[in-house]
Amino acid sequence: MKIAVLAGGLSTERAVSFVTGTAVCHALRKRGHRAVLVDMFLGLESLPADPETLFDAEDGLCPDAQIETVAPDLEAVRKGRPDQGPSLFGPHVLEVCALADLVFLGLHGACGEDGRVQATFDLMGIPYTGSDYLSSAMAMNKIASKRMMDAAGIRTPEWQLLTYGAEDVDRLAETLAMPCVVKTIGGGSSLGVYLPDTREDLRQALTAVLHFGSEVLVERRVYGRDLTVGVLGDRYLPAVEMTASGAYFDYASKYQSGGSLEVCPANLTPEQAQEVGEMSLKLHRTLGLSVYSRADFVMDEAGVPWCLETNSLPGLTPASLVPKEAAAIGMSYEDLVEEIVHLSISLQRGITICSR
Repeated sequence: MKIAVLAGGLSTERAVSFVTGTAVCHALRKRGHRAVLVDMFLGLESLPADPETLFDAEDGLCPDAQIETVAPDLEAVRKGRPDQGPSLFGPHVLEVCALADLVFLGLHGACGEDGRVQATFDLMGIPYTGSDYLSSAMAMNKIASKRMMDAAGIRTPEWQLLTYGAEDVDRLAETLAMPCVVKTIGGGSSLGVYLPDTREDLRQALTAVLHFGSEVLVERRVYGRDLTVGVLGDRYLPAVEMTASGAYFDYASKYQSGGSLEVCPANLTPEQAQEVGEMSLKLHRTLGLSVYSRADFVMDEAGVPWCLETNSLPGLTPASLVPKEAAAIGMSYEDLVEEIVHLSISLQRGITICSR
């Protein structure tokens, strides 16, 4: 198959996306697919005389991708685009995607997980991997997903939506209940997430999170074990427990070597493993997600799991969690990528099938 692996984009998770996209592209090529990686935002300066030959480009046009300890400078990325166009799709991106039999979405964050790319492809008749535009948008928006969890009876920490400006920060810092978590409503990879320990920390968090937008989620902080559970097709995968090497499970902990200790399957009782698995699958279905997803939990000291959020396009980097969960059931990385392709193609054709 001709597969365009779409990565990069213009979100805070741009670097993570490139590592996912590169790994996916290499895996697809090992399985005999004609795969090429395309930077969604920067695009391609030109196309060959026969655009079909692009899918046979050396090494799939994959960059030397790596994740730094801090998020990328998106303003520098904007300035680096030669055409300085207003579209989030760079030059020739949609042309290449339209030539492909399938677009593998290696995107993360606001470019890719919020439904806009999926909606564009639906309008153009371009098949792609993963969930549709509506379910992607609901999963990406933490307020929408929290409301869906409440409606479905999925246990999640008490929360509230705040809309405020800089002039309100001091008042909120003195009145909000603590301990709490402060989050942007549309972030990922722990970017825009703050865990204040003091009122002064809270004031700084409320100020910093405004960089991401005026709508802010504040939820009760649950102390305990960090767990995550992937869903593939119609089944949940074994849970992973993450223990950060630092104080918190932040961006660096997730993606830097030695940043965290991950155990898969997590050391849970059969009943606990079943509960978090079924909660993940229920949330996947409640939001109408397709093909694969990953839900995050905190299990408190009493052994009660609290669902925090779900990810419609979870990372597929070598350090990512879903590949570790797949490996725990004997599925190689290449098998996982091929399964995502298989399920997505079947979905695009309107066929409902079960995961192998």
